[in-house]
This record gives sequence, structure tokens and C-alpha cells, in this order.
Amino acid sequence: MKFVDLFSGGGFGGRGAVRAGATPILAVDAWDLAANTYKANFPDAEVICSPIEKLAPSELAKNFKPDILLTSPECTSHSIARGARPGLEKSRETAIGIIPWLEAMNPNWLIVENVKRMKSWDRHNELVKTIETSGYTVNDLYLNAADFGTPQSRKRMFLVCDKNGCTISEEDLLTGNRPLKSAWDILDNKSDYKSTPLYKEGRAKATLERAERAMAALGKKVPFLIVYYSSDYAGGWQSLDVPLRTITTVDRFGLVTWDKNTPYLRMLQPTELIKAMGAGREANHKAHTLPLGNRRDKVKLCGNGVCTPVMEAIFKKIMQIEESRKILAA
Repeated sequence: MKFVDLFSGGGFGGRGAVRAGATPILAVDAWDLAANTYKANFPDAEVICSPIEKLAPSELAKNFKPDILLTSPECTSHSIARGARPGLEKSRETAIGIIPWLEAMNPNWLIVENVKRMKSWDRHNELVKTIETSGYTVNDLYLNAADFGTPQSRKRMFLVCDKNGCTISEEDLLTGNRPLKSAWDILDNKSDYKSTPLYKEGRAKATLERAERAMAALGKKVPFLIVYYSSDYAGGWQSLDVPLRTITTVDRFGLVTWDKNTPYLRMLQPTELIKAMGAGREANHKAHTLPLGNRRDKVKLCGNGVCTPVMEAIFKKIMQIEESRKILAA
């Protein structure tokens, strides 16, 4: 099955689709680093670096005829991670902007991924109704990447829409043995990662307070993670025995380890965050190896991404349904 990938990012969701056996034919992203990363991962796909509103989907539809339209509209103005900043309606309306693409390309399936808070947007129901009016059954799913064997707790809304009336539930996707993975599973124990004493001159008071809350709960000599920046409602730290909390577009997580009785702190590395996205260390996923962008860019690529195993499960289910239809039709 062929798919077009709108708001493609660096290709984490696309990687899941490819793992399931699908083929990317066109990807669009407004960020040049994301577009170049996608192209490096999927060289046979056409990749366009542009906001979708500046393109003519009716013209592109003459050359690209996907079975599945995969979309991940901007979530910044829906997400709680934006803190107190007001939401930007222009950012939110990128979701409505997928409709001309749906109408022009007329795929059998549409997937829309976003944060759960998108449901509180006053145009969310309009989006769903428009998709339904276009002839699709909308399956409104709420999925946690950790349930799919991803070492990250990342909860997202997925609208999985079928032109032939199929209904899909969360339970339909959670098949097979998927052991829970923890933050331990992403760590690279490399000696060349810079780690400095937790208690050093200039260390922020808030950082030390978060670390001390962790040590009070876990005891000394137990490694843990500090959660930097954005809103955190669990004391600013987390155990390594559970999946990593949601990766955002900023450098958010610090790892505290011990040398005898002395705690040391380093930030999680982009290679570790990529594993937390479920992309692993595949030689053919190049978000962490391309000589493009700095550390901040690579973290942002992860924070903007879709966890690979979740998209793999969705595509596998779609392909299973389509295969069953072929058998029945025969």
C-alpha cells in the first residue's frame, strides 16, 4: 500500500508504516531539516519542503494516488506543553487544511494524529464532520505508545478513517505480546557522555530540589531522571523503571547516576531519545546520524515525531483489513 505523509517530520511515523510493509510516495513538511531527514531515510519518496497551504493538492494528485493519507498537523497550540502561551488559531487550523488533500487524493484511508487536547478545540467536531461528509467512517482512538512496546509514555489521539465503513477500536490494535519497556531500555552507557557533579557551583536551585525529592523517595545510589522545563505534576523527576515521560521539543530529561556516594548529572542524548520514539538504532533511520542541525534540532525532531510502533500497528491493521477485503472480493 502507498501513502502520502503530510507534516511528515523526520519520518518516525513513516518508519512505522514502512515496517508494516507500506511505501511512502510523497512527504511534505515545512521544516527543511525534517524534510531532508525524511528524504535521507526514504530516498525513493518525493519530499517537498513547504507549508501545505502553499501547495496545490489537486495538481499533486495527478501524480500521487495514495491508498492512505497520513497526517500529523501542528499540535503546538493544542498541547499542554506550550504552558501559558495563548494558542495560535493559524497553527490549529492546519488540521482543517488537510481536507483539500483528502478531497483531491481520495485515499481509502485517512489517519490524523494529534494530542488529546485537540478534542477541546472548537473546530474539532467540524473536522470530524467534514471527514464523515467526505464519505469516511471516523474511528476516534486514544493510544499510549507505551502500550505498544515503546519505552515512552506518549498519549495521542488518532483518527483512523475508512472509506468503506470499517470500525477499529483500541483493543483491535493491541494484539500480540508487547512487554512493557522502561527508560532503562533507552540508555547508552557510554563513557564519553559529559556528566558533571549534581552539586556544583551554579546549579539551579529548582534542579537540586527535584533531585532531592527523587533521592528522598528512592534512596541514595539509585539512578533516576530529572524532568526539566514545561509542566510536571510528579515532583520533577521519574524512576527509570517505567517508560520515559513524553518527549517534547526541548531538551527535557537529565539522568542522575552515582559514583560511590556522589551523584552526577547528564542530559539524555538524541540517540537515546530516538530509541524512546521506538525507532531504535536502525542503520536506515538517520535522524541521529545525519550531519544536519545541532543537538537542539535533533531533540526537536523527536519531540515533533510520532512513535514508530504505534503507527506500525495502525498500518498493519489497515493492511490486514484490506487483505481480507481482497479475499472476500475474490
